[in-house]
Amino acid sequence: MQRRRKSGRTGRPRMAAICPLALSGVASMALIACGGLQDGTPTAAIDPVVGEGEMAVLRNEPLPPCTGPLPDLSRLGVSVQQQVQQRYTAVMEGANAETYGALGMILMAAKIPETAESCLREAWLVDPERFQWPYYLGHLHRDDGSMEQAAAFFERARELQPDDVAALVWLGDAYLVMGRASRARLFFEDALTVEADSLSARFGLGRAALLEADFQRAVRLLEEILARDPTAVAAHYPLGMAYRGMGEHERAERHLAQRQDAGLGPHDPLMIELDALLDSPRAHETRGVAALDRGDWNEAADHFRRGLALEPDHPALRHRVGTALYMMGDHVGALAEFERVVKTSPNYPGAHYSIGVILQAEGRHPEAVERFLATLRYQPTDGDARLRLAVSLRRAGEPEEALRHYETVLGMDSAIVDARFGAAMALVQLQRYADARDRLVSAVDAFPQQTFFSHALARILATAPDANVRDGARALMIIERLVQTEQSIDAGETMAMTLAELGRYGEAVDIQRQLISASLGAGLSDVTRRLDMNLQRYLRNVPVRVPWSADAMP
Repeated sequence: MQRRRKSGRTGRPRMAAICPLALSGVASMALIACGGLQDGTPTAAIDPVVGEGEMAVLRNEPLPPCTGPLPDLSRLGVSVQQQVQQRYTAVMEGANAETYGALGMILMAAKIPETAESCLREAWLVDPERFQWPYYLGHLHRDDGSMEQAAAFFERARELQPDDVAALVWLGDAYLVMGRASRARLFFEDALTVEADSLSARFGLGRAALLEADFQRAVRLLEEILARDPTAVAAHYPLGMAYRGMGEHERAERHLAQRQDAGLGPHDPLMIELDALLDSPRAHETRGVAALDRGDWNEAADHFRRGLALEPDHPALRHRVGTALYMMGDHVGALAEFERVVKTSPNYPGAHYSIGVILQAEGRHPEAVERFLATLRYQPTDGDARLRLAVSLRRAGEPEEALRHYETVLGMDSAIVDARFGAAMALVQLQRYADARDRLVSAVDAFPQQTFFSHALARILATAPDANVRDGARALMIIERLVQTEQSIDAGETMAMTLAELGRYGEAVDIQRQLISASLGAGLSDVTRRLDMNLQRYLRNVPVRVPWSADAMP
């Protein structure tokens, strides 16, 4: 039910914000234009360790001391403030690698990166052989776009644990963002020697090949990712760019159209451990959303409920509990949660929308209309809510009002096929058959692959009460093409209507009887009654002059 469309250090822009193409690995020239490094170009001192464990601070500004006063924690929840304070007290009572590191980790999880870095560096200084300290420092710098420093720390982590796949992938990724594709490729290849099935390593190799203009290799690697895991949506964009580089523009556009703001990182136990540290509503919400994305509804509900235990009136968390219940099939439980959100936070639009969706699915359209109107009071530009409002208005017998909302949706995006189809059906309900026909003709031209437009057009051409709209011969051409691939009662019904319009009643009767037999076998009593009524017309040599009965209107 949820409709979903990292933060760095303040004071420094992330590389992605400065140079969006750099992160996607689109082309070497993009990186040059944005000041990226080409392979073989000397970089700044990459080694963060000078001498025997002495820390070199590769920064323009000093770090706040780990044992100094704590930064302002007021933006954090009470439970998180308590966790930070407990770990800070442990450092003051006995400073060692474990206490420094524990404080650095909780500060990193709480998005207080400067003090977190100071504490993690202290931990590494005390215990230079511990893999996790430079690894976390690498992630800190990766988060704020300081890729040279990130690579330096990931390199140190790799030296301590050469076969850690996550460190190898993130190290390769850092070099890739810097435009050093051949250097990055080495680490992705190393990761594959350790874990032959790693999709994240293949993803890195594919982007490296793209950056080096080896489009065929990029296509092979990225297509392999999608073959192994079709949900790996991050592969679509670089794959589209690779196809574009090969001149295969149709394939390129198909993949580019599926671009999403997604990544394909490695399994990362240390970051999972870090993310699990915070016991706050926001942290539980983040974990729950991740579980929703994986399709693990039970785990998602558990995280959202744990967040609610800390903040019972948190509307987003309760709404997400309802979402998880809905996905588990518990629509009654979901509705109860959404209603509770409306009671405690009446201006929370997501809850109104979700209630409307459930009511609409149950055929309770007048009630659904009220919920979608409430959604739009708070979010007037919500296209999904307006489209659903139009659907329920049409089902509730208000096609003129529905048409107004369909037109608004189409004004936002004329490519929304549901709005195009709904507007045409509203015109049918308003008995504006010529306008409906013209809308459908335009939609068939714009979206030839959406056969429901052609089917509806054939039905209107065969049955419209307006003789100036009817065209049985044209309807027959359309429906004959459709029934070659679409074997359904609806298509057969349109074929019989068309034959009757052309005076071929014997053929219409034969088809109608076959349809009645099929509907009886499927237990579709309402459909059988409707089919039988038309059969009686054909037996009397009378054509149908109603495209859809009220109960069969699409």
